[in-house]
Amino acid sequence: MTYGSPVPQDRHAPVPRATPSDVVVVGGCGHVGLPLSVALAGTGLAVTALDIDDAAVRTVNGGELPFLEPAALQPMRDALADGTFRATTDASVVADAGVVVMVIGTPVDEHLNPDPSAVGAALAQSLPYLHDGQLLVLRSTVYPGVTASIERQLDRAGLDIDVAFCPERIAEGRAMTELYTLPQLVGARTDRSRKRATALFERLTATIVPVSPEEAELAKLFTNTWRYLKFAAANQFYVMANDHGVDYERVRAAIVQDYPRAADLPSAGFAAGPCLLKDTMQLAAFADNSFVLGHAAMLVNEGLPMYVVSRLEQRLDLADLTVGILGMAFKAESDDVRESLSYKLRRLLQFRTAQVLCTDPYVRTDPSLVPLDDVVSRADVLIIAAPHPQYRELATDKEIVDVWGLRGEGTLV
Repeated sequence: MTYGSPVPQDRHAPVPRATPSDVVVVGGCGHVGLPLSVALAGTGLAVTALDIDDAAVRTVNGGELPFLEPAALQPMRDALADGTFRATTDASVVADAGVVVMVIGTPVDEHLNPDPSAVGAALAQSLPYLHDGQLLVLRSTVYPGVTASIERQLDRAGLDIDVAFCPERIAEGRAMTELYTLPQLVGARTDRSRKRATALFERLTATIVPVSPEEAELAKLFTNTWRYLKFAAANQFYVMANDHGVDYERVRAAIVQDYPRAADLPSAGFAAGPCLLKDTMQLAAFADNSFVLGHAAMLVNEGLPMYVVSRLEQRLDLADLTVGILGMAFKAESDDVRESLSYKLRRLLQFRTAQVLCTDPYVRTDPSLVPLDDVVSRADVLIIAAPHPQYRELATDKEIVDVWGLRGEGTLV
């Protein structure tokens, strides 16, 4: 699925350039790489988005977005038309760039252990095209020590390349605002690397925070883990209140009203997505699995779907009911289903109910989804799994389980 209205292909086809790219963004058609590529091209740099996803490359060069990031659409089309931006699967473009930005992070495996080799493996594919004098910027979250490992890999290859770790800090859906407004951490080991990376990101934001690579690596992990811990606290509070017949959302609203020290207390809800759990588990591995808070947060957040199902089972004969799940993306107003707990909820319900129907107004990649009206008319019970605003005023006499408190008050289950 692409996003944006159709445009003439010849208008937005990549314009051949005799001059080399100023910047090549490896992984440049993804949620992090594409907004960055478009933003840098908007400053007048010649930017190439390099990606292994041929379909995404064709979509981008055709003037469409491969995912939902509305504010990036017109700037991308403008950059394509101006010839300052293009996308390609040809890795040889790395050889012509002065700056190479790698948007390749550290994944976790099926055992929730980080794979620090992922960035190095990606670098190895570009290694034949790298040369002395380039600046290599690592952009995605990495396991602590990966930047130093990349520096050693380049040194062993005999390359004199400046390296910096400059972690992305954007939220999906707000990339084209936050790239320009949030401070940028620049983790570098040498003055030359720091100055070059600073010069690149000063094109986008006025505030640069200089740190060491190791400080930047931990800062990124700490940031995402702190959010995950806060969500776990809220979800634990929700369970405690709900077990005693108290509406957590009413309690939260009372706490935060005109009380700044509690202003960041979140609502309850499914804490998911491609970063929070992954980065918490990376930090746990970094701490030799002694990160008790992180593992506890995982148990709370990952256990919330099962808690909701169990509570429903205590008072309803689910085996005879159809349950509708409203929202399959991992967060509100997003089309991203990566690591969404809505799918965990669906699996749990499929073993306990007569039927499970799922819907989402943004997700276009799941053919099993059905229209909202069908779900509402056919389901006996509805569960808001992603707090899309469309569900706030949904009119129905069916029971709605609203852990998020989206509809004004939380729902006791």
